[in-house]
Amino acid sequence: MKARERMLAKLEPIGQQHLLQFWDELDGSQRTRLCDDIAAVDFDLIARLAGGQSHGEDWAELAARATPPRALRLADVNPVIDRVEARKRGAAALAAGQVGVILVAGGQGTRLGFPHPKGMFPVGPVSSATLFQILIESIVATRRKYGAAVPLYLMTSPATDAETREYLAAVDRFGLTESELHVFCQGTMPAVDAATGRVLLSDRDQLFRAPDGHGGLIEALERARLIDDMHARGLKHIYYMQVDNPLVRVCDPTFIGSHLLAESELSTQVLAKQSPLDRVGNVVTVDGHMRIIEYSDLPDEAAERRTADGSLELWAGNCAVHVLEVAFLDRVVTKRDAVLPYHVAHKRVPYIDESGELVEPAEPNAYKFERFVFDLLPEAERPLAVEIDVAEEFAPVKNPPGSDMYTPEASQQQMIALHRDWLRSVGVDVPDHLPVEISPLAALEALDLAGRDFSGLDLSGPVYVKK
Repeated sequence: MKARERMLAKLEPIGQQHLLQFWDELDGSQRTRLCDDIAAVDFDLIARLAGGQSHGEDWAELAARATPPRALRLADVNPVIDRVEARKRGAAALAAGQVGVILVAGGQGTRLGFPHPKGMFPVGPVSSATLFQILIESIVATRRKYGAAVPLYLMTSPATDAETREYLAAVDRFGLTESELHVFCQGTMPAVDAATGRVLLSDRDQLFRAPDGHGGLIEALERARLIDDMHARGLKHIYYMQVDNPLVRVCDPTFIGSHLLAESELSTQVLAKQSPLDRVGNVVTVDGHMRIIEYSDLPDEAAERRTADGSLELWAGNCAVHVLEVAFLDRVVTKRDAVLPYHVAHKRVPYIDESGELVEPAEPNAYKFERFVFDLLPEAERPLAVEIDVAEEFAPVKNPPGSDMYTPEASQQQMIALHRDWLRSVGVDVPDHLPVEISPLAALEALDLAGRDFSGLDLSGPVYVKK
């Protein structure tokens, strides 16, 4: 049986034979690529997801039962965990070489008007250092500070993989050795027409495929055998972060130590919401399990609930920074399909129509399917939420200039204010108007500047403390 007939026998019973409509126009290599593309699709899964047969949640019912998470809060007078002891425990784990980092960097800079991977976006207010540079140099500085390797597992997407690899090679991985950096690519899922359930083509010989979400991390790690690599290196704890926040405290010893003292399998950083309807995921507890309810799924009535003192009951917003146990990854990797459901999103998806022309729809026309890593939270034993100081640790770059929040300018101003405070804490009289930036290689926190001589620091123009 010829290849076309084999494919038709598979596709006709499920109504997907349109994927072969341009077969006669394709050369041999194009036909092979199309067949490989089709063979990689789980059409039964796609049909269930598109038909609404995937597991769905009654968010209103869950929200009615939601309570605040078990948390270490900044204002706690008698905190559940001693921060001094936590810092010691975290520092000991780093010095013992037990900590690795996962950096999720599959996003493109399209929303920023930047035609490259988002990690390559220049955000340093004085240096124009990229997001990649700031985060990776933070890892290098952590290695130097604690005297032990901190391997980086960097997850790309098909859209960012090649350019990310080329970029990191050109800059010598910002000081990481080849053995300390593992770049791996997340998986993809087809998109289907919302009206017909037909899988869309992005070209005559290619299915449209979108990244499967940051929840695709577990499958991607397994596919690249990187959990085995973690074990081979003696890693026990993984610091997870996303590429868009240059103020994240990479491998923060207090966060790591809090996670360890709580004997948690998965801990997450949270921020205190400023208003009930803040556009962040809500970290809550439902029936004894910590989970995240997206802001779009949380009914206003639940979001606006108050405690006796007038504060928000569901106060904790997701920062997308976690610490996970490697043993927890071992446990969930074999049952990821059960604990990481696909979420269905109605989106605008360009596609090739029956005439072979590219269509750019003005309205949502298709369903995309993705997983979210935070869906692991209900599976974790003894999860802990740790509140951060937003001014010091959260300045993500998500939106273009002129937006109301999370812009490059806002992130840069936050970096300047923080680093100005660091210099003032060691006696440098920095003028209010002066742009200031401190490289991670010079300091990961204000304490790292103590004892240094800044008497010769030139304050006549923008300041970049590089070393």
